[in-house]
Amino acid sequence: MDNLTPILQDKLACMEDWFRKRKGSIVAFSGGIDSALVLFLARKTQGKSNVIGVISHSESLKNKDFEQAKDFCRRFDISLEVIKTREINDEQYNQNPQNRCFFCKQHLYRELQAVKEKYPLFDVLNGTNYDDLGDYRPGLQAAANYRIQSPMVDCEITKEDIRLLARYLGLPNWNKPASPCLSSRIPYHQVITAEKLEQIERAEDILNTFGFKDVRVRHYGSSARIEVSVDELPRLHSISDMVTEQIKAVGFEQVWIDPEGLVSGKLNRSLQIP
Repeated sequence: MDNLTPILQDKLACMEDWFRKRKGSIVAFSGGIDSALVLFLARKTQGKSNVIGVISHSESLKNKDFEQAKDFCRRFDISLEVIKTREINDEQYNQNPQNRCFFCKQHLYRELQAVKEKYPLFDVLNGTNYDDLGDYRPGLQAAANYRIQSPMVDCEITKEDIRLLARYLGLPNWNKPASPCLSSRIPYHQVITAEKLEQIERAEDILNTFGFKDVRVRHYGSSARIEVSVDELPRLHSISDMVTEQIKAVGFEQVWIDPEGLVSGKLNRSLQIP
């Protein structure tokens, strides 16, 4: 582990020891780097027969992320189970309340309990990291309700640690931009529909084809607001006519470029959190 600092060496050893003490793992896998690291280390430490990744192919997950998740599991010889959660049919979710993520995770973890019935000795895990504890994460309560375990919290692994560990371990998605669920692009209390989620996904795919990797398209009814990183704003403005024309074609009447650039969780600014 010459390429890791002593602190990161200790954290990696903590994770490996965490898995060795347990029989097996059912990992809630989104295709993102956080849950990918948990799934990879579980497979590496506990062996193929004792680890299952579970991904929900729901409307709020990008098809691109779903395909990349399947590729990841094929590459590292990890068993993957695909389920279908239907949170979009739940009014507690699709009415998009402030704690929308709680209801989403309730659906996910309920389905994971059904998987656990087939593997009663396995623990159900998520990719929550140590930094998430200081953020607004209603899904954490759902995890607590279902006694979902978070090895990266137990080993105090932060967001920065995850990138460094994933790079060291050779994970192909170590530098993949964060890809929160598509519903997070819709302002709170505006109804979530499959049509809106599809429009968001198609619009963000358009930005990707123009070479913008880390993007958000916020859905404001008939209008879309584009976010790219601040250093890419000049290039976006230089081709704005082409970009906005294509994004309008997916169903928006107006397209705006956010002058502030990309800020993850920007819609949370409207919240009054106790």
